[in-house]
Amino acid sequence: MAALTLPAAEWRDRAGLDTLTEVLGAHEGLCRFVGGAVRDALLGIPVADLDLATALSPDEVMARLRAAGIRAVPTGLQHGTVTAVLESGPVEVTTLRRDVSTDGRHATVAFTDDWREDAARRDFTINALYADPITGALFDYFGGLNDLAARRVRFIGAPLQRIAEDHLRILRFFRFLARFGDAPDGDGLDACTIRARDLMALSRERIRDELLKLLVARETVGVVRLMLARGIFEPVVPEIRSADRLAALVAREALVGTLPDPIRRLAALLATDPAQADLIGARLKLSNAQRKRLMLASSDEGIAGPRALAYRVGRESAEDRLLLAATDDAALGQGWQQLTGWDIPRLPLTGGALVARGLAKGPDVARALRAIEDQWIAEGFPATDRVESIADAIVAQALSAPISAKAASPGTGRE
Repeated sequence: MAALTLPAAEWRDRAGLDTLTEVLGAHEGLCRFVGGAVRDALLGIPVADLDLATALSPDEVMARLRAAGIRAVPTGLQHGTVTAVLESGPVEVTTLRRDVSTDGRHATVAFTDDWREDAARRDFTINALYADPITGALFDYFGGLNDLAARRVRFIGAPLQRIAEDHLRILRFFRFLARFGDAPDGDGLDACTIRARDLMALSRERIRDELLKLLVARETVGVVRLMLARGIFEPVVPEIRSADRLAALVAREALVGTLPDPIRRLAALLATDPAQADLIGARLKLSNAQRKRLMLASSDEGIAGPRALAYRVGRESAEDRLLLAATDDAALGQGWQQLTGWDIPRLPLTGGALVARGLAKGPDVARALRAIEDQWIAEGFPATDRVESIADAIVAQALSAPISAKAASPGTGRE
């Protein structure tokens, strides 16, 4: 890569950052920016998380920060990590490390003052780039700059050994390939294929986090197809069999101009089977809200009209269904337009109003209210005066010939 120094970037002007690096000995070469911030700055993309590596021990980092009045949180002292809380946000500060032992899930580390040794324990060459906070000078020990220029994701050292140290690197390889890569490194791809079953030893939470990040990456469709061809999903989500619906969804998201969403995209990889979606959501330790949304997105139950759908299942799930099930671009555009800027209304009537009309409290009121709601939805959510007319008619009918429990839909309100 042509750049020999870190380019100007907005994050480098964060309030308190210069003070932090000065406190940590930047003028003596004791700390450097590292990892994603350096990589993303070189690519000219926004930086989300900021990390500093330092030759100082964790105790010395804590002491210096406290002496300077900077809040220090010992977020992972056993691994050398202290979080410095600045007015502009947190910065993780980690002492240079080397691995003492690994078991594929956890590592025991020892601290060092050797920058190359610290770089050697990182996963990919593009993540092992360092930059001097003062001069912006870059430090590249394993060819990461060339790999970044070539959009190549390459393991540091022997891929099989690196995967044995941490099995999650299999999924990270594909996630970084989807985000930054143009073509996979052959040795790395083969190693991930050979060791795919190692993923079974990982916690479901770690698998979930990597998978959801992968699904919103730039080249997720091509990478998911590659993972399917290589059998990567088999040990953890064997239900994923095709990327065709995902490809269609990505195109539709672009058509309507909405941001990619990992739960919606996960639904596109699964069958239209809410029960199966719930099982997979439980396996991946999704939150209750995410599991419910995945189930709703995986349903093919028809509800007439996008606004009726939004009323029944909520705007987010209605958008999911529209994007996943649209039969053509015109229908999708029309449905999306109906939801844009539309506030989901509440039924302007209560059970008390039906009791006042003469219905007895209890099941009769609930059934009549649901019948009123169904007609109100079917008519396109008309104003209150029309709802009153609907209520008058349905209550009159109920008083003369009570609505049967079988004829009425169960429950009231939205799903």
